[in-house]
Amino acid sequence: MKIIKAILIIAVLLISSSCTKDTPDSKTKEINKEKQEEAAEKAKEKADAEQKAKAEEARIAEEKANAEKAAQEKQEAAKQSQEELAKSLGLELITVGRVVDGDTFVTSDGRKVRLVGVNTPESTTRHEQYGKEASNYTNSKLNGKQVWMQKDVSETDRYGRLLRIVWFSVPSNDMAENEIRTKMFNADLVLNGYAEPSTYPPDVKYSDFFVKFAREAREANKGLWGFGSQGTTKGDLDSSSSNNGSGTSTGGNTSNGSTSGSGSSTNAGSESFKNCTEMRKVYPNGVPSTHPAYESRHDRDKDNWACEQ
Repeated sequence: MKIIKAILIIAVLLISSSCTKDTPDSKTKEINKEKQEEAAEKAKEKADAEQKAKAEEARIAEEKANAEKAAQEKQEAAKQSQEELAKSLGLELITVGRVVDGDTFVTSDGRKVRLVGVNTPESTTRHEQYGKEASNYTNSKLNGKQVWMQKDVSETDRYGRLLRIVWFSVPSNDMAENEIRTKMFNADLVLNGYAEPSTYPPDVKYSDFFVKFAREAREANKGLWGFGSQGTTKGDLDSSSSNNGSGTSTGGNTSNGSTSGSGSSTNAGSESFKNCTEMRKVYPNGVPSTHPAYESRHDRDKDNWACEQ
């Protein structure tokens, strides 16, 4: 009996020892399994997130490509529409190579252009008040820029210069006053007091607008009008002008004129010189028709300026 009891005790001790040894291993396995499952879940979540991110990137890229394509198509359509409109208005796109003075420039391909319908004070062979300012203004607005040129009637003046209207951008209606005010450079010069209107038939398409704009500038004493109601150069609003701003002047000037007039004065005062050599001793740059020394016999080119250099 004692032997059996001892055997039972030993058996219990062995079983107890066995259970004690197995428990840590079971827990470790269980922990490892849980970690593996957790790692697998995280990996799956990461893969799903990456897949969603790639799908989103692809969607954004596609939307961007579609938007760029639509914008390009719209731009091409607008360009084609502009070209068609420009063609219907007789506009030519050019690049300004250099500015000569306030109303004259040279295109990048070497053509000399005279702005039609306006006259800025002289700043090259002769110097008139506000001439340099007008030249600098035109240089800041046009030099190196692409602009649109438009012919009125005459192709060139007597000096072979192209007679042109210049537009910053293509107008939808080239006779709409608001577009002339905001898009045409000839009008811009007059509106800001850098030029006077100077009309020479048959190029009279915009003459009424220019006269209107000049009166506005004169009333506001802008630019050259700040020196007096006659401005500082010849133009349609001069009191000596045959039309005084009616838009149908036929007199010539040194800057423009597809046709030359006969001159409006034969002798405006008491000063008289035998010839231009004598006159230039007193007036090196000659005199305008409004000057007392002006005589039509000294105005060989009939531009209302006698004995100019």
